[in-house]
This record gives sequence, C-alpha cells and structure tokens, in this order.
Amino acid sequence: MSWDRGAPQRYISLMRLTPKGLAELADSAGRRRISEERVAALGGRSIDFYAVLGAYDFVQIFEMPSNEAMMQYVLTARRDGHVDPLILPAFDTQAYGGIIERIQETTIQEATV
Repeated sequence: MSWDRGAPQRYISLMRLTPKGLAELADSAGRRRISEERVAALGGRSIDFYAVLGAYDFVQIFEMPSNEAMMQYVLTARRDGHVDPLILPAFDTQAYGGIIERIQETTIQEATV
C-alpha cells in the first residue's frame, strides 16, 4: 500500500455494539450488507470482517479512496447507532518499510549537516 493520493488507503475498524445494536442483533447480517454497499458507493471495498471476543465485538478491514470517504462512511454508520467504531489507518509491510527507509535517509542527511 502506498500513501500516494491515487492509491486506496487501508483502515481497520474496531467496533462495539451499542445498546441499539444489541437490541436489534437479529438484523446484523442485513446491516453488514448495507455497510458493504455504502463502502462500495464511496469507491471503497470491505476486505474482511470478523466477529471477535474481547473489548470489541467486530473487526472490519477496508480500503477507501481517501480519508474524506472514510469519514463520510463512519459518520453515517455512527448516525445509524448500531456500532461505536474506532478507526485506525493501517500500513502494510511495504508502506511501513518505505516509511522506515525515509526516516533512515533523513537521519543520515541530518548527521552529515
């Protein structure tokens, strides 16, 4: 993944069900389908989705074209009131390696000044 303007950006969403989400648990599959349609309409895609044990109820991995598209999606999901998401921008190993290389280059340049 690259942080070029044209490249999709990856996000991880950690979600907790709200009281409304718990009360309407039987509709979870339909809400997930609607979520994936909303993501696609914004030019993104849902890569994976997991129900998990622990502090969060679900983990979803997205690719979105921009932070603005992700914000629009998150605000819409929060307005619906079924989940309270925590959104984390994610870096794959290639992008992370590029960041480390740039830090090392900067460190070397600063040391020679």
